[in-house]
Amino acid sequence: MKTLRNQSFFVLAALVTATTCCAQTAEDIVAKNLAAVGGKDVINATKSVVITTNLEVMGNEVPSTTTVVTGKGFKNETEFNGTKIVQCVSDHGGWSINPMTGASTATAMSDEDVKAAQTQLYPVPLANYTANGGKVELLGDDTADFKVKLTTNTPLAVTYYINKKTYLIDKADIHTTAQGQQIDATAVFSDYRKVDNGLLIPFKVERDMPQYSLSFNVQKVEVNKDIDPAVFEMPK
Repeated sequence: MKTLRNQSFFVLAALVTATTCCAQTAEDIVAKNLAAVGGKDVINATKSVVITTNLEVMGNEVPSTTTVVTGKGFKNETEFNGTKIVQCVSDHGGWSINPMTGASTATAMSDEDVKAAQTQLYPVPLANYTANGGKVELLGDDTADFKVKLTTNTPLAVTYYINKKTYLIDKADIHTTAQGQQIDATAVFSDYRKVDNGLLIPFKVERDMPQYSLSFNVQKVEVNKDIDPAVFEMPK
């Protein structure tokens, strides 16, 4: 009986040790996600990305272009029923044009909205997560994904669902504020493809917003194209 107890103790100790040594932290999972999408060298060499998409919204399909200069500027331009909707944020400010909400000329974002939107300055979502005091926390997992929560010193908080096999992001639950209103949204990422410089990006993104859903289908990706910084400046 004593021998059996000793054997049971050593088996239990081995299991505890194995679990402890192999447990992954949120930082470990983020590092594996960055490796999965191309690795540090590829990410650091991605200076700009221009993504052309077809945007499906409320039964309509409209063209949309997103321009990102890493760490410097983000701009999305969408044509809808002959109207251009623009959202733009840079490392020093932000503005938007949306005639559908009565803003037919460029309107400056609040400082709070700018800080929350500046995560979009990076083509890879978690590549610079420590900006704005960003921290990651492992919330647990489900059958397919690890759940990693990103919080910042801005109103933005995102829970990423990172696939246990591929370490690619399957889904993100997003909580932020815009114009003083709280916004909760979910984005689902799929159809990952490698672009010219080796970066892996999702070619399909489905986004559920409080009042409507959007579906982005990528048509073309241009990497490291020369971008004039003036495109991010607010029109006068």
